[in-house]
Amino acid sequence: VEHGPSPSSSTPGAGKREKQYRAHQGFGDHHGGVTSAHTYFYADEAKCDQHMETFLRCIDASSGSSEDGFSAIKLTALARPQFLVRFSEVLVKWRRFFHQMATEQGQAGWAVLDTKLEVQKLQETLDNLGIASKAESQQWFTGENLGTGSTVDLLDWNSLFDSRTKLSRPLLIPNRKTGQLEPLLSSFGEEEELQMKRVLQRMDVLANRAVEKGVRLMVDAEQSYFQPAISRLTVETQRRFNRSRPIIYNTYQCYLKEAYNNVTGDMELSRREGWHFGTKLVRGAYMEQERERAAQMGYEDPINPTYEKTNEMYHRCLDYVLEEIKHSQKASVMVASHNEDTVKFTLRRMMELGIHPADKKVCFGQLLGMCDQITFPLGQAGFPVYKYVPYGPVHEVLPYLSRRAQENRGFMQRANRERDLLWKEVKRRLLTGNLFS
Repeated sequence: VEHGPSPSSSTPGAGKREKQYRAHQGFGDHHGGVTSAHTYFYADEAKCDQHMETFLRCIDASSGSSEDGFSAIKLTALARPQFLVRFSEVLVKWRRFFHQMATEQGQAGWAVLDTKLEVQKLQETLDNLGIASKAESQQWFTGENLGTGSTVDLLDWNSLFDSRTKLSRPLLIPNRKTGQLEPLLSSFGEEEELQMKRVLQRMDVLANRAVEKGVRLMVDAEQSYFQPAISRLTVETQRRFNRSRPIIYNTYQCYLKEAYNNVTGDMELSRREGWHFGTKLVRGAYMEQERERAAQMGYEDPINPTYEKTNEMYHRCLDYVLEEIKHSQKASVMVASHNEDTVKFTLRRMMELGIHPADKKVCFGQLLGMCDQITFPLGQAGFPVYKYVPYGPVHEVLPYLSRRAQENRGFMQRANRERDLLWKEVKRRLLTGNLFS
């Protein structure tokens, strides 16, 4: 399921939102304004192969250091960023077309999974708009399972996209301004097709090594204008490798307004196809850059307006996953958070739903060197908990760590809290005569 804004009607605002998935020279360096994530410059395909080798070594290291380990990768290290932006634009256009047709059927603003197009009305709409005759639009469904039902939902719609992009004839969708059909993949040439093949091959190599070493692979989330492509490529890898257990984890950024739709859509796809849903939930790392880019390019800010709204989104997405774990056992989640309230929320909901730590369906993660007062008690209580360890050349990792300190404006307050807790523990041990136990 592709991600990104999903407007429910054809409005002037839709055109503005589409700008989000276009290249912008001023943001060609996607390092600018990024305070909390390591980012990559694209040099050439050989450099992408070098990054893949680095990720392979990380998988090996994770396997040798712990059982049920994790290793994190970034797709902007494995593919040309311009390709990811273009692919994202194509995916979002296809989804937008679905919502435009839903509006024609009186379903504007409906929840993503509740929105279903009636095939007959869809054909009538295309005919009435002069876009395609009923006979022509019927060809869209020829040979598809979609043709056996009377309605089409977004996941069915994406399956139609998958099959039609493999055909030699161009995939045409209506331009709402001109009323004419135009090729959806017009910006996709041989170079993009080659990029797609290469990045999938690299992901395949990494996933196979992860299976071999017993390591789970987390695909990190990145900027929203890359994310539809990243999530789509990750889901394709999950379809292949998560058949019997969750090997590939997709990351969802809960500061995005579309986070809940993203989580629920992908989980529903995993239910239908029978594979294990693996996810890492984070709040998000690109807020300042995202907002600056949206303001400069004139599209809607994709980020929740307040930190409180982001917290609400995080807990809503998390609760949805926990409910799925209770009912199917085919979902797993890493709660990647330094927020004590979120950890307490997770523990309470696990107890209410009867999810035991030993099930290893829920794990926790914090950055190395941060929030040990959360990490250590969780581990001592029997919960799977991990420290996220940055790795790479010193000259690249140190700036990353400094950006983390800048991002966490409450970092010093938490550091003071950790210092006070440690001093309290030292005094307790001195008074009881058990300094080293």
